[in-house]
Amino acid sequence: MSKTRSIFEDVAQQVPSSAAPAGGLIDAPAGRGRGLTRIWLGLLFALVVLMILVGGLTRLTDSGLSITEWRPVTGAVPPLSAADWQSEFEKYQTIPEYQLQNKGMTLSEFKVIYWWEWGHRQLGRVIGLVWAIGFFGLLLSRRMPRGWSMRLLAIGALGGLQGAIGWWMVASGLSGTMLDVASYRLATHLGLAFVILGAITWFSLVLGRSDRDLMQARRQRETGLMRMTTFLLGLAFIQIIFGALVAGIDAGRNYIDWPLMAGGILPPDPFDLTPWWRNFFENDGLVQFVHRMAGYILFAFGAFVWWRARASTSDAVRLGFHFVMGMMLVQMVLGIVTVMHSAPWNLAILHQLGAILLWVFCLQARFRTGYPVFVSLRRR
Repeated sequence: MSKTRSIFEDVAQQVPSSAAPAGGLIDAPAGRGRGLTRIWLGLLFALVVLMILVGGLTRLTDSGLSITEWRPVTGAVPPLSAADWQSEFEKYQTIPEYQLQNKGMTLSEFKVIYWWEWGHRQLGRVIGLVWAIGFFGLLLSRRMPRGWSMRLLAIGALGGLQGAIGWWMVASGLSGTMLDVASYRLATHLGLAFVILGAITWFSLVLGRSDRDLMQARRQRETGLMRMTTFLLGLAFIQIIFGALVAGIDAGRNYIDWPLMAGGILPPDPFDLTPWWRNFFENDGLVQFVHRMAGYILFAFGAFVWWRARASTSDAVRLGFHFVMGMMLVQMVLGIVTVMHSAPWNLAILHQLGAILLWVFCLQARFRTGYPVFVSLRRR
């Protein structure tokens, strides 16, 4: 028979410790995995930024077609003898860029553009190696944050796809009469680079907060402002794509007056190519005009979002949009100065760096809007 219990006894003393309710997944300690993953993602972030800038310089120096073969493994070894160099040079002499633009180039001049492209491809191999070491290291050591394996695997898959698209881009300039790669393929290549950079940035921001903190922060989400920031990111991405189209046909080196183009609002003969849609990819005047107009729209909408964000009750949100607005101003001035100086390589690469910073600041502002910092009343 069970013993009669007093209604006044201390129930807490009778409950065994093993019966205490266990915390759910959200209450589980984060451990060192999140921190290690963020360090790894930070290294990948820096390498991808460097890759975008080196890729831009490779394009600006007309070096991208100097290596005419895609050898993912053996291509890591550069020419080691005079015969090897001569062989690579003879391959380059068969493509349109040499025959129509660089005929008479010396071997020493060829080596300069070769090293640029070799360095670009080598950096891609380094990024792949760093991803593989980090991913499988976290997986095998059981430090992978719970539920993150597929997301981090996706970064590697996108990186592999980027290598294939890079060769698809280069192949477009190895035959026919084109002096450069196809501009739409260049835009695809650059666009995917920004997608990868955006994923790394977003994952780093998420891993910087605990799951508990993120779930609590969602209750304070500023939904309207977050939607506007998502649209702002879309406009920024479109502008990046148009910037790649400008770079692909050297459209930034023509029509150097501003705010007009050759004295008019529209450039001369904006639709002289047939069929008409080719003008949006190959007509240097129309491509630059669209890039300018997209920039004005981006700036106007960004200023509107910044104005609305000033009413946010979160200091972090307001600061995030101040960064966005400041970078938009800098980027607009850089774009104008670049085109008015006929896009020299130093200004052009600064303009590309500005696009990277604006992209990252927009992502950060969106994250802060979607997950405002949770402030406990007990801290006040």
